[in-house]
Amino acid sequence: MKVILRQDYEQLGKTGDVKDVKDGFARNYLIPRNIAYEATPGALKVLEQEQKQAGRKLEKERQSAEHLAAQLEKTSVTLSVKVGEDEKLFGSVTSQMIADALVEKGITLDKRQIELEDTIKSLGIYDVPVKLSAGVVGKIKVWIVRE
Repeated sequence: MKVILRQDYEQLGKTGDVKDVKDGFARNYLIPRNIAYEATPGALKVLEQEQKQAGRKLEKERQSAEHLAAQLEKTSVTLSVKVGEDEKLFGSVTSQMIADALVEKGITLDKRQIELEDTIKSLGIYDVPVKLSAGVVGKIKVWIVRE
């Protein structure tokens, strides 16, 4: 029996895959648990339409992410921090601090999108990568200055 997976299933595949499984496995396990549904000609057409819509949606999200990445390239953020001897920071600069500074500039990002490779513990200028979506990465210039 051919089935279409409604959700990722480790032994079979990913959502939307069409798989050929034994009849009993499909009727007694996959279909009752809403893991899959039978691959009828009508269901295959619906699946094809859903995949087209998902593709268009992903393309739209990618374009908006590229636009935001271009906007981030032009943006720089200045953070004033307390500094001790040898220009070492008291504490470190976190992604939340950078996200808050971006909100003041009118750009809203989740702190989990800001990818700090190492903690920032000294004064200077840093290029911080921001993961926006599906392989689109922007960079923000962050200036760490003495308070």
